[in-house]
Amino acid sequence: MDPQAFIRLSIGSLGLRLSGTTLTGTKSGINALSSPCVCEIRLRGFPVQTSSVPFISSPEATLDIHNVASSFYLEESDLKALLEPGCFYAPHACLEIVVFTGHKGGHCGVGIKRQQVGTFKLEVGPEWGDGKPVTLFNGWIGIGKNKQESGKSGAELHLRVKLDPDPRYVFQFEDKTKLSPQIVQLQGTIKQPIFSCKFSQDRVSPVDPLNNFWSNSVDGSELDVEKRERKGWKVKIHDLSGSAVAAAFITTPFVPSTGCDWVAKSNPGAWLIVHPDVCRPGCWQPWGKLEAWRERGIRDTICCRFHLLSEGQESGGDLLMSEILISAEKGGEFYIDTDRQVRAAASPLPSPRSSGDFASLSPVAGGFVMSCRVQGEGKCSKPLVQLAMRHVTCVEDAAIFMALAAAVDLSIEACRPFRRRLRRSSRHSW
Repeated sequence: MDPQAFIRLSIGSLGLRLSGTTLTGTKSGINALSSPCVCEIRLRGFPVQTSSVPFISSPEATLDIHNVASSFYLEESDLKALLEPGCFYAPHACLEIVVFTGHKGGHCGVGIKRQQVGTFKLEVGPEWGDGKPVTLFNGWIGIGKNKQESGKSGAELHLRVKLDPDPRYVFQFEDKTKLSPQIVQLQGTIKQPIFSCKFSQDRVSPVDPLNNFWSNSVDGSELDVEKRERKGWKVKIHDLSGSAVAAAFITTPFVPSTGCDWVAKSNPGAWLIVHPDVCRPGCWQPWGKLEAWRERGIRDTICCRFHLLSEGQESGGDLLMSEILISAEKGGEFYIDTDRQVRAAASPLPSPRSSGDFASLSPVAGGFVMSCRVQGEGKCSKPLVQLAMRHVTCVEDAAIFMALAAAVDLSIEACRPFRRRLRRSSRHSW
């Protein structure tokens, strides 16, 4: 499998210090001890990211060199767009970091106006496209109005800006997951078949090894079950030889919660993601658990929460890797990315097969792991999956993420609102 070129732009080791007259004076309007500082990190063509900026009050204080406050992932087309001249007022694209003191919004009816402390700018240059690790900036730099006035050092920002190659494998389901599509790897305009996907909606057969994982026995009453609950969904991922190399199946049915007609957070549906057990042929080993439910609002969203199961345990010892909201109407992106997660993981992600372990998912060696883009309800979703090359050591490693992507895609449909039960006097019960 040949990867596609991506680069990771990371901004970290943020810190703010004030010196000279601005440290104790009120002329600057900055009270670092009582007003937390935040920054907006901007790059043309990408959503604005925000991060807190710690105040450094002691000269002896040290900053965490491994801390990553923000990351941007750029593919070849993004780099070309950034390197092309812009409009007349912004001829060159820049990485821009604007530091503010105070919070946006208001409190108790009183508006709180945040104040700009200063701005750091770094122009996008040809070295961004070299595909080599490079530190673009590392250290302290003066920002704000006083940075060029003699005797007034003003506010100083510490940061580290770094570029790292981040090659990825890109896959796509060629049709809706329920239609058991082929999965191809994308390399430019070339599509190379890698896996096939087999979806089934019935209970597993008695001879299917997955039957060992079902906690509830079949009660024989499956008529109109789809109107009350969604269960029995199973997806198997097969390699080109026809061998099943990963699977995902519903373990906790998607059912409406008490008093409503949708799957709520109090009782989410759940999938188990499994791979073949290399020590016991014909058996499956748990790898991850995906929970999903519907969040009601002006625009409904589907929340997907993924836990990695340590030591192959179906319950207990799990590690939260991702919790993402996806628009029920428009779809969106599910991802595992330690830089973008509030609760970053710091443990290894076990390889599904004997090919070795994935690299540690700490902020040092972690970052992007995978993403899956899906469509909203009622749309023809063909999941687009990206995998970081450093976390894939064999085809089986990629297959387990295909099973996870299929479960995410099917969860959008599984979380659709259920039809309300009609009154007893009605001719039909549903």
